[in-house]
Amino acid sequence: MKFSFSEEQTEFRNMLRRFLNDRSPTTEVRRVMETEAGYDPEVWRMMAEELGVTAIHIPEAYGGAGFGVSELAIAAEEAGRALLPSPFFGSTVMAATAIAEAGTDAQKQALLPGIAGGGTIAALAAAEPGTGWNADAFTATASPAGGTWRLTGRKSYVLDGMAAGLVVAAARLPQGGLGLFSLPADSAGLTRQPLQSMDPTRRLAQMDFDGAEAELLGGPEAGAPAWARTLDIAAVCLAGEMVGGAERLREDALEYVSMRMQFGRSIASFQVTKHKAADMLLEVELAKAAAYYAAAAADGGDEEVDQPLPALASLAKATASDTYMQTAIHAVQMHGGIGFTHDNDTQLWFKRAKASEVFLGSAADHRERMLQHWNA
Repeated sequence: MKFSFSEEQTEFRNMLRRFLNDRSPTTEVRRVMETEAGYDPEVWRMMAEELGVTAIHIPEAYGGAGFGVSELAIAAEEAGRALLPSPFFGSTVMAATAIAEAGTDAQKQALLPGIAGGGTIAALAAAEPGTGWNADAFTATASPAGGTWRLTGRKSYVLDGMAAGLVVAAARLPQGGLGLFSLPADSAGLTRQPLQSMDPTRRLAQMDFDGAEAELLGGPEAGAPAWARTLDIAAVCLAGEMVGGAERLREDALEYVSMRMQFGRSIASFQVTKHKAADMLLEVELAKAAAYYAAAAADGGDEEVDQPLPALASLAKATASDTYMQTAIHAVQMHGGIGFTHDNDTQLWFKRAKASEVFLGSAADHRERMLQHWNA
């Protein structure tokens, strides 16, 4: 396993970082997170049309760029570093992956080009109140109705659910299996409402289905493996996003302690500060290694990757969850108490760290999942 990126991947990262530094500084993040939409449509258009971020891992046959999960995770890492408020994760990472994994060729031809071009924002409605992301506990149901399907149930924690024009929903089939379904967000029988979230840069919604008409993606056997693969890829990319945020917190904290003077010298020279800085560096680098390794496993083709993707994806998510949260705590402490005040930007990443810690499942959930799949 090579823990290095190709020249093309490095240039892609640098290009995206320059764009986000220019278009999404923290002043813009603060402005956008207060808007009704929760993202800047012009920045989203530029990301789609000029950078092709919305099409990264979508196959070329369906209007995408045809790259892999490694490139998708790089984009997620840079978005997390910049705390970018956008539908990227909900639409590109989660919903597009679900369609690509479950849909027939005709369904992918119909749905993926719009997502790849940025004109369609999609959302994946899977988690439910009380059961979270455990597919075995999903209670939403799908019933056949004259050549189509009707969905009934409630979905929660739907990322970018209010901004979406297309919904991909997970529901239990009559025979007990899991199906993935697509339907327009304005369908009769589907109601949406925003949820209060700790993280104002990331919008969540609740969706209630009351006989909403939907189309089954693939067939009755496609839903369960497609959901499992989608959860793995989403966990890998969320781990990437989290290590990007943790790295940014670490760098900002070091910059602050280097310029903060006390007793006639920089507090960066104090032993306790050096210990925190060393701990942060070690933890962030280890979390990066786990995230990059899992992304390589998702792409396949590396003979040195000897563990199944579900185990590595959960390892990456659990490690990144702990690292992001602990780095955020260290960063607040190194700012001497002002780190969690509204005027200081550190609190924005702290809130994202806390929200991401449980999104897609907690660290404890993923450690249990990792053990179930390790050497399975």
